[in-house]
Amino acid sequence: MNQITNSIVMVRPVNFGFNPETAENNSFQSKIEGLSAQETQEQALREFDDFVALLRDHGIEVKVVEDTADPYTPDSIFPNNWFTTHEDGVIITYPMFAELRQKERREDILDELGKGVTSVKRYGFEYFEEEGKYLEGTGSMILDRPNRIVYACLSERTHVEILEKFSVLRNYDKVFFYSVDKGNEPVYHTNVMMTLGEHFVVICMDSVKDEEERKALYKSFMETEKEVIEITFDQMYQFAGNMIQLRNSRGERFVIMSQVAKKSLTKAQIEKIEAHGKILSPDINTIETLGGGSARCMIAENFLVY
Repeated sequence: MNQITNSIVMVRPVNFGFNPETAENNSFQSKIEGLSAQETQEQALREFDDFVALLRDHGIEVKVVEDTADPYTPDSIFPNNWFTTHEDGVIITYPMFAELRQKERREDILDELGKGVTSVKRYGFEYFEEEGKYLEGTGSMILDRPNRIVYACLSERTHVEILEKFSVLRNYDKVFFYSVDKGNEPVYHTNVMMTLGEHFVVICMDSVKDEEERKALYKSFMETEKEVIEITFDQMYQFAGNMIQLRNSRGERFVIMSQVAKKSLTKAQIEKIEAHGKILSPDINTIETLGGGSARCMIAENFLVY
């Protein structure tokens, strides 16, 4: 089973903007004063298109899906939160905290991804929304696919009951913990404080306050032979935890992070990361400032085998 893929899905925005529903528990999200809705959309679209071009220039397959104006979905640019794909043909959809985000789930996207796959099996957890329980895909979960481990920091958007169901469905072991933001509140998504590649992990251990939970994380990383690259609390807020490792069809490895994230890293950290792949760092400042998510959040991995 592969940890990284050369095929991804990205959603080209139509109405990107600041979402007050998600801002309730996303401390990484902030407004940009003086920027109109039209200017916001235009800047986000430029950043998105340049990001896609950068990935394609390096041989990564990007399936671009056009967003729709109706329904209104200002966060559709972050598709990794509502579905995951798996090499055995499984597609899973997830419950979302914000009502506007629940509208992002699109059957046409999943149908298109499923074309040419020998056997597609669909599972959905969105019924948990009626109970006020949520699990936002690979925002909530960091998956070690070869070792069948799911890492997750628990929060209002990451509910332990659904994690248990996911773990049973996919036969994954669980490593759950708590991570706090600058307001000492739970970090809203695991993927802003932790990145897992084939042979490395980038993580803000400073945000994990419980000593036993830190020990459990270190133990799991040691047992799975992951190089641990730690980032500071300040670097986490520059989206240095929100990376993703990808490959192209030639087997070349890349680590994707925003320009803001890369600039926050030290020379030593960059050297350690570059040992695992060439760094690609798009300028997505408008998207990450208003959306509270960065490069990894914009990428939904496609692991389906055609």
